[in-house]
Amino acid sequence: MSEHLGLIVFYIFATVAGIQVLYYLIFFSRVAFYKRDFDMDESPANRFSVIICAKNEELNLQKNLPTVLQQRYDIHHKPEYEVIVVNDNSEDDTKYYLRSIEPGYAHYRHIELKQAAKFIPGKKYPLSIGLKGAQYEHVLLTDADCRPASVNWLHIMSQGFSDGKEIVLGYGPYVKKPGFLNKVIRYETFFSALQYLSFAMAGVPYMGVGRNLAYKKDLFFRNKGFVNHQHLASGDDDLFVNTAANSQNVAVVIDKQAFTYSEPKDNWGRWFRQKTRHMSTGKHYRFGHKLLLGLFSLSHFFFYPAFIVSLFYWPLMYYVLAIFGAKLIIQSIIFFFALRKLDEADLFKLSWFLDIFMCLYYIIFTPSLFFKSKSKNKW
Repeated sequence: MSEHLGLIVFYIFATVAGIQVLYYLIFFSRVAFYKRDFDMDESPANRFSVIICAKNEELNLQKNLPTVLQQRYDIHHKPEYEVIVVNDNSEDDTKYYLRSIEPGYAHYRHIELKQAAKFIPGKKYPLSIGLKGAQYEHVLLTDADCRPASVNWLHIMSQGFSDGKEIVLGYGPYVKKPGFLNKVIRYETFFSALQYLSFAMAGVPYMGVGRNLAYKKDLFFRNKGFVNHQHLASGDDDLFVNTAANSQNVAVVIDKQAFTYSEPKDNWGRWFRQKTRHMSTGKHYRFGHKLLLGLFSLSHFFFYPAFIVSLFYWPLMYYVLAIFGAKLIIQSIIFFFALRKLDEADLFKLSWFLDIFMCLYYIIFTPSLFFKSKSKNKW
């Protein structure tokens, strides 16, 4: 390698490594060293409406809905929350199950939709109906295939609404199962959460996930609901947060008792289609958010190729190894604590390999940002 070309590659490597280190220190360390104690003896400050939208989810509701209905969120043994399930034109026996359990829970009711909304794909219409029918100002959203980690889920998430906060971001991991695909799905979910949770804590909130997301009804209606992106199948969670969030009104809650666990996809094709649909909403984020995320992704993508090429420039090889080692140490420390914080500690031993795998992830899914999604319905 010529001296001129070698210096250029080295400077590229040093630059992307420096960018990566800055993101880890300025942003991602916030999740790794997040610390907040939640008071389980504290009486609820606000009444809540928990909203679940369901379409052909009879089996998932049978498994998961009781855990939502049995949350410890009461005063004098009276539930201080309601659970609303919006049944969006299900073709299975969802409606019969929802009717059958209604007599057993005074704080539960369901809404039956019998006609689909034209030109509003996905669950934005049923979710809007649920929000309009909610009795209380504070709402907590989850999905039919999600299971709260504990009976304290609602209680802990509710404590995020302090100091004028209007949005509370939670974490929704996937269930641990054998196999490499499961590890990839869980790592990608962790990696995404590491970004949106840490950015929110730094005053730059850009998204949330509907598996574990709370906000105020008034905020929803002040921002005209989903009107700006109602034509998109996805975005009922991340695009709403991207529109309504600011540096002052978002709180982050990280507590293992307040996670909601979902069943992961069981084959690569289904996961690919899911991620393609989710990634397609990214192009609708605010410009500043796209710039911050794009800079990190670009530096991440070029880090390993630039490192390998730089090794061929012998005069600076030791500097290359020193930079690589410093970045790897910083990344490993933050990953170690962040993975523990988000209950994914078993992934640490594979984290370096999976970090390299993310370069392939960018190649596969980045085109979704530039092409119109073919998916007409999120369900």
